[in-house]
Amino acid sequence: MLVQRGILDFESARRFFRPSLSELHDPFLMKDMRKAVERIQYALEQGEKILVYGDYDVDGTTSVACMYRFLSKLTTPGQLDYYIPHRYREGYGISKLGVDHAIDNGYGLVIALDCGIKSVELIGYAKEKGVDFIVCDHHLPDAILPPAVAILNPKQKDCSYPYKELCGCGVGFKLISALAQTFAMAFEEIIIYLDLVATAIAADIVPMTGENRILAWHGLKHVNENPSVGIKALMKISGAMSGMKINNLVFLIAPRVNAAGRMDDARKAVQLFISKDETEAMEYAAQLHADNNDRREEDSATTEEALEIIKNSPDKLTQKTTVVFQPHWHKGVVGIVASRLTEHYYRPTVVLTQSGDIIAGSARSVQGFNLYEAIHACRDQLLGYGGHFAAAGLSLLPEKLDAFSESFEKAVAAQITEDQLVPKIMMDAELSFDSVNMPFYNILEQMEPFGPDNPRPIFVTRAARDTGQSKIVKEVHLKLSLRQNNHTQNGIFFRAGHLLETVKNQPIDVVYTLEPNNYNGVTSLQLKVMDVSGGN
Repeated sequence: MLVQRGILDFESARRFFRPSLSELHDPFLMKDMRKAVERIQYALEQGEKILVYGDYDVDGTTSVACMYRFLSKLTTPGQLDYYIPHRYREGYGISKLGVDHAIDNGYGLVIALDCGIKSVELIGYAKEKGVDFIVCDHHLPDAILPPAVAILNPKQKDCSYPYKELCGCGVGFKLISALAQTFAMAFEEIIIYLDLVATAIAADIVPMTGENRILAWHGLKHVNENPSVGIKALMKISGAMSGMKINNLVFLIAPRVNAAGRMDDARKAVQLFISKDETEAMEYAAQLHADNNDRREEDSATTEEALEIIKNSPDKLTQKTTVVFQPHWHKGVVGIVASRLTEHYYRPTVVLTQSGDIIAGSARSVQGFNLYEAIHACRDQLLGYGGHFAAAGLSLLPEKLDAFSESFEKAVAAQITEDQLVPKIMMDAELSFDSVNMPFYNILEQMEPFGPDNPRPIFVTRAARDTGQSKIVKEVHLKLSLRQNNHTQNGIFFRAGHLLETVKNQPIDVVYTLEPNNYNGVTSLQLKVMDVSGGN
């Protein structure tokens, strides 16, 4: 498994299992870092007003919270504030409303986090009005860059920074690190932000390698030993236990933070993260929790309705794509619903809703298919679009909907292979049940944190047989009891109750990850089953 992850010698393994903060790169290796630090120093010396600006998702709000908390130590009252654009009134990234807010309120410097690399015109407009921008971003730059006083983005072609895969919050943390060095602050003063950095790394699904792995590993340590008031409040309200892992950040913490921007206003997420008072933090956490409950209801109802539309449209069942539209669907959940439909039918999917006089929505791809290119091929039907290989957003006029649906189907059908329309599980190793035990699992757990380029190990066991104890639980889930080589293992296969007869009537190959199961104070291992097939 180490070799599969590119770890080929003892020293690489040591760094992998024991990530050290001393192995983080010097922040001044990043292009424009010196310029950014000097411009912030100048603003602090002159008493200039500074606005910290960030996107409305987890990466953006954590970035803003870290930078705001750090700069608040160096600024005077009234000198510093933050700005989060409203998802529906302003959209993603730097907005005209945001720039005008900075101009009208006398801000001389805006530090943009997790956005700004494509905002050439708006940053130019700000510059004309006497407002400077520092851009800290990780999205792929275009050929023309915005006229900012400094651009921190390791993906710039002429940036020699050794690690290219930082998230927005990671880039912001490198700027904080450079400022801490400049002001002779101890590194211990800034590692308090690593719980937020780890949350951003988890939520933004960046590779879990290099600096991301170091920051996430130490961030998780911070989450478990001494979390910030905001993270602690979210853990409490979501019922999270101690021993938090990346998975908990992805599925418990991140959705509640994202829900603020999806359902209402993401400013409350920043308020939570900069709060010093536990009672205040719990109030904001409760608001995020309520937003997430609303998001879940919308998500569930919309997914159900979309599946019904597809089921009742025979032509949609035979196509290579899925395009569904209802004017009343909530804009905040169309991306999530697109992901759910892609999981269900496994083909490139677009989910659209109405926003004023315009139809807008989100698209999701299947593994290995370039969705952005397919949408780019339909640009004549669109008002706007943006995104990347796996996900995108788009907008169009209502009268163009049918033409877009046809064009998208043609563009995808011309490029996609039948092989790409079949979901695949990449397995790490074949195991026999006699190898599945707690000592083995404890070694696997040292491979945490898991994520892209360091996935949770997936195993296959061949020719396992039902012990006679497998059964359906809660009407839809399959609780398994399997035997192989005189060793029995229990497992759970969610939403697979319909496979009970398959399991009972023949030997099967079972694909799974391992997880601890705590029952009546006793911890044992269980298989979290991903797939089964008839064995030999």
